[in-house]
Amino acid sequence: MSERKNGLTYAEAGVDIDAGNAMVEKIKPLVRSTRRPGADGEIGGFGGLFDLKAAGFSDPVLVAANDGVGTKLKIAIDAGIHDTVGIDLVAMCVNDLVVQGAEPLFFLDYFATGKLDPEQGAAIVGGIAEGCRQAGCALIGGETAEMPGMYRGGDYDLAGFAVGAAERGQLLPTDDIVEGDVLLGLASSGVHSNGFSLVRRIVEQSGLGWDAPAPFAAGKTLGAALLEPTRIYVKPVLQAIRNTHGIKALAHITGGGFPENIPRVLPKDFAAELDLESIAVPPVFSWLAKTGGVAPAEMMRTFNCGIGMIMVVASGQAAQVAAVLQEAGETVEPIGRIVPRRDAGVIYRGSIEL
Repeated sequence: MSERKNGLTYAEAGVDIDAGNAMVEKIKPLVRSTRRPGADGEIGGFGGLFDLKAAGFSDPVLVAANDGVGTKLKIAIDAGIHDTVGIDLVAMCVNDLVVQGAEPLFFLDYFATGKLDPEQGAAIVGGIAEGCRQAGCALIGGETAEMPGMYRGGDYDLAGFAVGAAERGQLLPTDDIVEGDVLLGLASSGVHSNGFSLVRRIVEQSGLGWDAPAPFAAGKTLGAALLEPTRIYVKPVLQAIRNTHGIKALAHITGGGFPENIPRVLPKDFAAELDLESIAVPPVFSWLAKTGGVAPAEMMRTFNCGIGMIMVVASGQAAQVAAVLQEAGETVEPIGRIVPRRDAGVIYRGSIEL
C-alpha cells in the first residue's frame, strides 16, 4: 500500500507564486517607463505614492474614475492578441477624467486570471504602460490575482483605476453653456470598448473566424481589426483646454452612444442638435450595421459611430479650438450645436451614412 502524500502546496491547488514573482520582474521596466513628476517609486510595495506638490498643483481637486474593457477581452483571448487591451483599459478611465478638465496623474490595474502566464501578463501590462504613456500618467501599482475555479484556463479580466486633478475652479462642464455653442466631434479609432457583446454576436452570425481577413480593414485579420485600441484624447484635449479657454463641456462617447452620453454634460434646459450627415462613419460600423441588420438608432445608442469625444465650444472660439486639436493630431469636425431643449436631450438632423 502506497503512503498517503501529506502537505499540499499552493501550486498544487492551482496558484503559482513563482509565476507571479516572474511576472513582476518582467513588468518593472514597463512601469518605470511611465514615471512622471509626482511619481517616482518602484512597484512591489503595499501601496503607490504620488506627490501632488511635485506635480505642480497648488489647490487641486482630485477626480477619480474606474472602468474595464468588457467583452472585448473575449476577442483578445480567442484571437491570442493581448498587447492592446491594456491601452483600452487606460483609455476608458483617463478619457473619463479629461472630460471633467482633470489631468490624469496615476493609474492602478487589477488583472485576474485562471492560470497565470507571465508572458501573457507582461503583454497585457505592456499595453497598460503604453496607455499610461499616451495619457501622461504614472502606473504606480496594481494587483495580479491567480484564481483557478473562478476563471477557466487562459481567461482573464481587467479593471483599471485612475486619479487625476484640476485646479479648483477649472473643472468642466462650465456654467455658461448657451444656445448657439458649437459641437465639435473628435474622430474615434474604431469601436473602442463598448458594444462588444453585440459585435461578437454579429461576428458569430457572419461565420468568420478571428483570423479571417477583415472585410472592412485591408491587410488585417478580423480579430486584430476589432481589437484596434481605444483612442486616448488626454494630451490634445488638455492642450486645447489650457491654450484656448473656449471649451465648456466634453462628453466621452462610450456605452449609450450619443443619446445617453451628451445630455450628461448639458444643463437641463439645453439639448444637442447633431448634423448626422457631417459624421464620417468608419467602415467597421457600416459592416456591423449591414451584417447584423442593426438599425441606425440602435447603432447610435450602442456605438460611437466614428466620434469618440464631443466638445461644447463657444461659437467664436470653435475654429481656434479645432486648430489646436488638429495641430496635435486629432481629426476634428463641427457636428452640431446647442439648442433649447423641448423633449429629447439629443436631436438628430439628417441621416447617418452607415
